[in-house]
Amino acid sequence: MILPIYAYGQPVLKKIARPIDKDYPELQQLISDMWETMEEANGVGLAAPQIGKSIRLFIINSGPMYPEGEEGKGIKQVFINAEIIEEAGADCSYSEGCLSIPDITGDVDRPEEITITYQDEEFNEYTTTFTGMNARVIQHEYDHIEGILFTEMLSPLKKRLLKRKLTKIRNGDIEQKYRMKFVRV
Repeated sequence: MILPIYAYGQPVLKKIARPIDKDYPELQQLISDMWETMEEANGVGLAAPQIGKSIRLFIINSGPMYPEGEEGKGIKQVFINAEIIEEAGADCSYSEGCLSIPDITGDVDRPEEITITYQDEEFNEYTTTFTGMNARVIQHEYDHIEGILFTEMLSPLKKRLLKRKLTKIRNGDIEQKYRMKFVRV
């Protein structure tokens, strides 16, 4: 089932998400719905807070971020109860966007390598190092479960320039290509 994506301004997007365990109700259905929702919106990642659930769960499919013919370098994976334990390498800048903040992009600096502990959908535990685009997509989604939006990492000038657009998104005063849930103040 395709779920509405919570738009900029929704309080759940600013909360630190809580861990879950194997007994989380209907987890497999939730993960399936998240994949369907992300694909419908043409995203490469989706975190549970973006669908209104303040839990430590996100999914990524970074293949589309790679050049044609190199999509196999991407990963398609579920991350539960993730914790970044190390960052390494130089910060690299890349223009990011977000399904919760449609039609806005901005350059974000992120470390080129991360080591992360997480569980998969069967709650098997892993500690893995990711680099490049895979690391970037993971960090973006990880920020969502920490209550951080990419717009907070933009330059002060860029933030000022986006203020009016962000207000329109918060209020639902935009044309969207997929189901969204707005604050509408």
